[in-house]
Amino acid sequence: MSSNWGTELWDQFESLEKHTSWGIDFLEKYTKFLKERAEIEQSYSKQMRNLSKKYQPKRSREDETRYSWSVAFCSTLRQLEVMASQREELSENLSENMQELGRYTSDLKSERKGHFQDGRRAQQHIESSWKQLESSKRRFERDCKEAERAQHTSDRLELDGNDGEKRCSIKARQNAQQKQQNAEESRKEYETSLHQFNQDQHQHYRTLVPVIYQRIQEMEERRIDRVSETMRSCAEAERKLLPQTSRCIEGLLQAAASIQPRQDTREVVEVYKSGFDPPGDVEFEDYSASMKRSVSESSYLDNRGEGRRHSRKLWPFIRKNKLLTLLSSPRQPPPPPPTSPSPGGVASSPQSPPTSSREPITARLNDLMTSGSRTRKQCLRSIKRGLSLKLSSSPADCSHLPPEQRRKKLQHRLENISHEIQREKEQRDALLKMRELYERSPHMGDPSNVEPRLQEVHLSLQRLEDELHNNQVWLSETESRLSSTRRQSCGLTSESSKLQENKRSPASRESPDGSYTEDQQGELQFKSRSSEFDDDFDDEPLPSIGTCKTLYAFTGQTEGTLSMREGELLSVVEEDKGDGWTRVRRSLEEEGYVPTSYIKVFLDSASSGFVQSRLV
Repeated sequence: MSSNWGTELWDQFESLEKHTSWGIDFLEKYTKFLKERAEIEQSYSKQMRNLSKKYQPKRSREDETRYSWSVAFCSTLRQLEVMASQREELSENLSENMQELGRYTSDLKSERKGHFQDGRRAQQHIESSWKQLESSKRRFERDCKEAERAQHTSDRLELDGNDGEKRCSIKARQNAQQKQQNAEESRKEYETSLHQFNQDQHQHYRTLVPVIYQRIQEMEERRIDRVSETMRSCAEAERKLLPQTSRCIEGLLQAAASIQPRQDTREVVEVYKSGFDPPGDVEFEDYSASMKRSVSESSYLDNRGEGRRHSRKLWPFIRKNKLLTLLSSPRQPPPPPPTSPSPGGVASSPQSPPTSSREPITARLNDLMTSGSRTRKQCLRSIKRGLSLKLSSSPADCSHLPPEQRRKKLQHRLENISHEIQREKEQRDALLKMRELYERSPHMGDPSNVEPRLQEVHLSLQRLEDELHNNQVWLSETESRLSSTRRQSCGLTSESSKLQENKRSPASRESPDGSYTEDQQGELQFKSRSSEFDDDFDDEPLPSIGTCKTLYAFTGQTEGTLSMREGELLSVVEEDKGDGWTRVRRSLEEEGYVPTSYIKVFLDSASSGFVQSRLV
């Protein structure tokens, strides 16, 4: 069956016009579809990326890489980011196809408009030729009828034979001849118009219409082929993503398969294992006999104080509020101002450490609960700063930790120090090579400029090596303690060995709270709480709220106090909270409490209003 529009659809001009118009509408509709799908893919990519970023760990912590389930989740988030980038690439490809299809649709509209204008002009020409043929045909018909009537009149007059009628007959004959001549001319004109119309019609339906319709058919085929090409391009873009998507899905499956519950539970043991032995049996205490009450060494009762001797709680199950424990220390009043300063400018008065008392800390906590979001952070800093002056930092040898945790902490510290030493050595070698280069080629630089940096690197290496040696010594001590503890625990296999273990001296047994003797127990617990509380707040310095001038000299003999000379100008960091002490700062490194009666305070207007609003 023939598929040529010019021959098969020669009389369907209007139908072709409607069909091609519908094809243009489909292109516009498909272009809009691609645009909306590209927007959906872009939005999906953005939401997936935001979701992955939302659940990414906020900071690099050791716990995030310690357990397999956490590592698997991080791997899943990374695979989602890769998949989001793939969808973004697909969105870009769809947008490009949409833009190209839009430009093609605009060109196709112009081409279609030209083809149908040519078709209309050809149709108008054949219609004009048909009208001319009809006009000549009607004229020929009219002239023939008039010639026939004139001939009939002339014949009738000739049959009468009168002289008068003869003269009329001559005129009628002449009129009939004229009419016949006009009819003959009309016949020739009609024949000419008919011949011309037949030629125009043949050319229209055999030449012009097939050519125009063939062009329209080719245009329609190109449009359909362009739709097919665009669909194929979009499908190819998605198929290119299939290998990457398959790899991402494979990565998700591998991440799920990498989770090892047994390994994670073992890691929990490695992280939180203290290295202590479980407590032994509690010895029977016979109150019926008039003898001093004795407590077995495996008990967790402290027999150094009467109040603590009655405590029966086991240490693994005690959870105290470390903030309230740290805030409960008493505070002595500051020394009164001297009547006259000593010749040396130092007031001889008993000193007291500026630790936080219950009342000012309670006031700070009240400020924290009643203040707005703007002042809450400064209230927290104030609490932390006040406590940090009393609380000492964690010891460098990590003796506040349980043996097993101490060993791991020291090992991790040794690894970091070794890496730092390696970096410093590499930097030293690079500086030495640079100095040799400058010595060989003085125009490239001065060798003396490298010496200060070499000296800094040398001092840093010495410091790191000293730290490495100290940590190695502490690690060896910890390991020796752990080995001796394990040997002792292995030897306790009978009841007699347990009794002997209970009779050891209190000074030689390990305390269950992480220290090694009972004499160090309270101090190390206090240090541990201090270290934990110090991690809850940031370390930014408090802003200055004014200045002060010292009226008397003061010597800080305990931790937290600041020595000052008479007539010295200092910055006020925190006002007196009712305990007689004011917190001042000389520099970023020198900060502490001084007696309020020893200074004259000048508060800034803005800071004074801020403090008053806090106190209210």
